Amino acid sequence: MTSLKIVGVPEHFNLPWHLCLENGEFEKENIDLQWTDVPEGTGKMCQMLRDGSADIAVILTEGILKDIVNGNPTKIVQVYVASPLIWGIHVAAHSKDQTLADLENTKVAISRLGSGSQLMSYVNAKNQGWNSNELQFEIVNTIDGAVTALTNGTADYFMWEHFMTKPLVDQGIFRRLADCPTPWPCFVIAVREEVLATQPEAIATLLKIINAKTRDFKTIPNISDRLATTYHQKTEDIKEWLSVTEWSQEKIDLALLERIQKQLVELHIIDRAIPVAQMV
Repeated sequence: MTSLKIVGVPEHFNLPWHLCLENGEFEKENIDLQWTDVPEGTGKMCQMLRDGSADIAVILTEGILKDIVNGNPTKIVQVYVASPLIWGIHVAAHSKDQTLADLENTKVAISRLGSGSQLMSYVNAKNQGWNSNELQFEIVNTIDGAVTALTNGTADYFMWEHFMTKPLVDQGIFRRLADCPTPWPCFVIAVREEVLATQPEAIATLLKIINAKTRDFKTIPNISDRLATTYHQKTEDIKEWLSVTEWSQEKIDLALLERIQKQLVELHIIDRAIPVAQMV
């Protein structure tokens, strides 16, 4: 039995993995896959890949790409979700800020340095024509930390996935001012180089299993109800989310990687591009 440690966010995108685990599909192929939820998100998962406490991560494209450029000994083995991630831009319900323009030169809550919530604040700043050098950050670790920070006024806005944050909007805790979709496929599967070198067959088998599940995921009977129950969502919201979400079973396109790196350099998220062959 090959033991592999995998990490991902506790969000609806990752239900296919949990269904495979529940059904014993990895175990049947002699893979002991140990899943850990990481609510802190991308920055924490990058750290776990670096220190070996994770072998595999289902992780935001821009976050792992940035960390590979900065020396993370990890490779992107394929795209996991091909559609963009829709980041909602949220303020506290009682906030005086009413438009995106009101948020210029205010403080953004982020889960960690290097997280998607930080990197996408640069994308939003560019979209709005703001000076990204003026961005100010408050590290809040999790979505619960963001609730506290925005409610107490230690941060002014928070960017997080639209649908996972919608219950807080519905409850009158947050107001969503706008959405900011990623200009690239949102999630990839990344594996530590050491694991790829020593367990290539196990990784290939694992990908075959998860790809079979994501290929047919939307056709699973009552999947909307299961998603809504598991992730505390309204069924109508889940159906809308499913309609705009596309999983992938393909390797990442090298030209796309070059394009994303170019965008990240322009956003000053990375200071240089590296050969894409070093990333895959």
